[in-house]
Amino acid sequence: MKISTAVHSPVALSPLSPLLPYSSSSFPNSFDVTFPAIPCTLLSIDAMDISGEQHLDIKHDIIKKRINAHGDVIESRPDGIGAPKIERPLQRHGGRLEHHETYCGSCFGAEQSDDDCCNSCEDVHEAYRRKGWAMTNMDLIDQCKREGFFQRIKDEDGEGCNIHGSLEVNRVAGNFHFAPGKSLHHTNIFLDDLLAFQKDSYNISHRINGLSFGEYFPGVVNPLDGAQWIHETSNGMYQYFIKVVPTIYTDIRGRTVHSNQYSVTKHFKNLEFIHPNSHPGVFFFYDFSPIKVTFKEEHISFLHFITNICAVIGGIFTVAGIIDSFIYHGQRKMKKKMEIGKFR
Repeated sequence: MKISTAVHSPVALSPLSPLLPYSSSSFPNSFDVTFPAIPCTLLSIDAMDISGEQHLDIKHDIIKKRINAHGDVIESRPDGIGAPKIERPLQRHGGRLEHHETYCGSCFGAEQSDDDCCNSCEDVHEAYRRKGWAMTNMDLIDQCKREGFFQRIKDEDGEGCNIHGSLEVNRVAGNFHFAPGKSLHHTNIFLDDLLAFQKDSYNISHRINGLSFGEYFPGVVNPLDGAQWIHETSNGMYQYFIKVVPTIYTDIRGRTVHSNQYSVTKHFKNLEFIHPNSHPGVFFFYDFSPIKVTFKEEHISFLHFITNICAVIGGIFTVAGIIDSFIYHGQRKMKKKMEIGKFR
């Protein structure tokens, strides 16, 4: 069996078009990253690309594991699953929910219409995000108090977090990043909605247990698997610049896998010496190569097999002939010297 490789030449592409004819418009990006010094409650993931698509504080298909200082798992839960609610919810009009009423929670001034309801802490957060407001007094918000948001932060003090899952990203340049605090979008600038009791700096030490762009195929090497960086300064932004190469792999049975490989460069920014609006986090910036690589497993033909066998046999006879000739001529010379008495 042999594997043939082909690299296809660059082609002209529109920035927002699918990269190659075989490609779908999006593909899964799987990740598994451990932050030993950032609690799960304060860790969020955002994604955006040059087509203008933005996803903030992503929770779908994300699993967070609370870990202690020794790296042992304390708890594993899908992101967005909070503590059970306590007390009767506070209605928008100010009273507590009665048995005969339908719950409609207050958005605390962020309602866009008279019919808007915020029934969870996340709903209030989203309403504030749409307004471009920061939630700095969340301990006064009934929904957050009932869901145990602040209690979770206190319980997770000194812990770390392993976050893993997958994102469906478009086949255009973009980035996704992990950052402490919840993000909001305001006047085209991404800020951190950091709570009043949060730290001024964060230890963004991290280990990338796995990062892939697409399905696994035999022989694929993901250069960031197992990569680790230890935080040494008070605050910083760690950046990975990734070049994604579309790849087609066809096995011996004809099964085809459309996937990607990538190369990467790294850069660290110390936030003490750059723009004050910059915020700590781990950022992955990716772009696509205008070429694709094709791997194909093939059977070696019988004729090719016979040719290889003949070449091996011919090589053996050639080497044996050289050795035989060396021994034969060496013996003859020694014999002649012995006959004339010169060999001692």
